[in-house]
Amino acid sequence: MHMADALISPAVGGTMWAASATLIAYSSKRVKGMLDDRMAPLMGVLGAFVFAAQMINFTIPGTGSSGHIGGGMILAILLGPYAAFLTIASVLFVQALFFADGGLLALGCNIFNLGFFPAMVAYPLVYRSIAGKPTQRRIVLGSVLSAVIGLQLGAFCVVLQTSLSHVAALSFTSFVLLMQPIHLAIGFVEGLVTAAVVLFTWKARPEILEPARAEESNTGYSMRRVSAVLVLTAILLAGFVTWFASSHPDGLEWALSRLTGKERVEARDEGSDGFFASIQDKTALLPDYHFKEGQVEQEKSGEWPGVDPANSASGLIGGAMTLAMALLIGLALKKRKKRGQG
Repeated sequence: MHMADALISPAVGGTMWAASATLIAYSSKRVKGMLDDRMAPLMGVLGAFVFAAQMINFTIPGTGSSGHIGGGMILAILLGPYAAFLTIASVLFVQALFFADGGLLALGCNIFNLGFFPAMVAYPLVYRSIAGKPTQRRIVLGSVLSAVIGLQLGAFCVVLQTSLSHVAALSFTSFVLLMQPIHLAIGFVEGLVTAAVVLFTWKARPEILEPARAEESNTGYSMRRVSAVLVLTAILLAGFVTWFASSHPDGLEWALSRLTGKERVEARDEGSDGFFASIQDKTALLPDYHFKEGQVEQEKSGEWPGVDPANSASGLIGGAMTLAMALLIGLALKKRKKRGQG
């Protein structure tokens, strides 16, 4: 559900940049007041995990489409809404700047759609009311419902932002009738993945979800061990499981192909599209998770699994970048908190 610049007008893109920047500033202020010794490392580890997990597209049977998790609900449940928003912003920034996944003009839209709705709407209004005092059943139910609702709101916002931009000649009604059902299926799968990650973390370190149990927690799993499992899982996903990802277009690309016959709206060479595309040409290390032309000869056999060194390299490098960025954000805010207390 990463929007490209070709869908967005400068006015809509600029407005959403301003909205996301405001939310980042507000979230930074809130996170600074609640940081503890585990928060900054966990932001980095979970950011790397979400980056890797987003590279795994799963097929939606009977549709010719695929989806991938957004990761916002996992982050919100395990980090809280404000640290989650900062972390998903880090993931999307790395994807857009270094891998040309999603446009730079559309980055504000993508941060808002994939961060605001799960972290600041679905989490407090849906997940917390369902999960309450966590049990396995409540965690699963809350994860699935909140993931579905968060993704439905995000998908609708994609349609709304595209329609308000008047750049791509797409019918609002036709677009929304394609986007909402396909993302309903994707949201259900994301909810199950979210539940699995949250259940693992809850059983290993219950105080992450229930701070009141911090002193009585005695599971035998240290935070280092939990973090190591998440990092190793991210490495496995990025370096190996990506070979088995679905080759079908994702939900947004699928909807666009049904409306226009193409999976992507063609970007213009001039104006804002050309300007931001020229920046991405310079900053993208592996555009669209592939080697640049002339770096390494790439085989495009179409076989499955798609053993692709470029894809593996992208996942590992991007995960490491996201880990570093989210960790540095957390440490910087922690340092500012100490300075303010000094």
